[in-house]
Amino acid sequence: MPLVLTRSELTGLVSPREVVDLVEQTFADLADGVAAQAPLTAAALDPAAHFLPMTAVSGRAGLAGSKLLADVPGNRDRGLPAQRSVLVLVDASTGAPAAVLDGAVPTRLRTAAASAVATRWLAREDARVLGLVGAGALALEHVRALAEVRPLERVLVWSRTTERVATFAAQVAEHLPDLAVEAVGSPEAAVRTADVVCTLTPARDPLVQGSWFAPGLHVNVVGAPPRPDHREVDGAAMARSRVVVDSVGTALHESGDALLAIAEGAIDADACRLELGDVVTGRATGRRAPDEITLFDSVGLGVLDVALGAVLLERARAAGRGVAVDLAA
Repeated sequence: MPLVLTRSELTGLVSPREVVDLVEQTFADLADGVAAQAPLTAAALDPAAHFLPMTAVSGRAGLAGSKLLADVPGNRDRGLPAQRSVLVLVDASTGAPAAVLDGAVPTRLRTAAASAVATRWLAREDARVLGLVGAGALALEHVRALAEVRPLERVLVWSRTTERVATFAAQVAEHLPDLAVEAVGSPEAAVRTADVVCTLTPARDPLVQGSWFAPGLHVNVVGAPPRPDHREVDGAAMARSRVVVDSVGTALHESGDALLAIAEGAIDADACRLELGDVVTGRATGRRAPDEITLFDSVGLGVLDVALGAVLLERARAAGRGVAVDLAA
């Protein structure tokens, strides 16, 4: 019978290294045709709330699935999360339901792991300083994931909310006590002296300018919701960088960072046609020179949710977690 798994039941089932390696394999599977990803199409009754079914099939996992992402900015005024999601998994051969999972844990884990995979292939080998623009729910997972691919020594973090920075610093001290965390006063201060930068905010207007980018920088653009009118970096950031996307179709349909830069004439669509899966599989080169600026535009792929959901389901069954429900009863 399918399992229903809550957020607490999913917590702690996998390590950051396991998720990074799994996500890297899944990007390769997508490039190799072992996995399939449906186009993203949002359903909306008004501009405020968008609902996106992120549907994919993983041949390696033997599962298909769809994560329904609800992006409701008005929830912030209600004291609720702006984004919520639920992941449904079914057997890829028979369509039989396998599990229903809360989407928050797999989303955070696979999003951070995707940034780590991009960092593994695109950042300089001597990268030591991580800059974070944003200190919310994705921040700790990004530090834990990126620490698996580069020997981080220092984190520069900016947030509009000082309380979030304090909470983040305490979390890092608990999980990575030897890693220094320094609060900075502006996004620019988090970017200019960093080797790797992650933007982790739900921004509509750019918080990060390409003029701040030093030679050799790698940037993971992560936080803006999958809406074509939201972005975290300006057109100059895209123009100065060699851009790598998680999926060409997704980026050119839902990434405001890409689409607004194209609309402004800063880049053309051809600048957003290199997929991370092609880098992982060796079809394309990763970092080409020490001074090259690289940028990973991460919109988010349902196939990563399905692949990670399969592992979480297997671990949950082994641990005796979850409630079995006969949906056909």
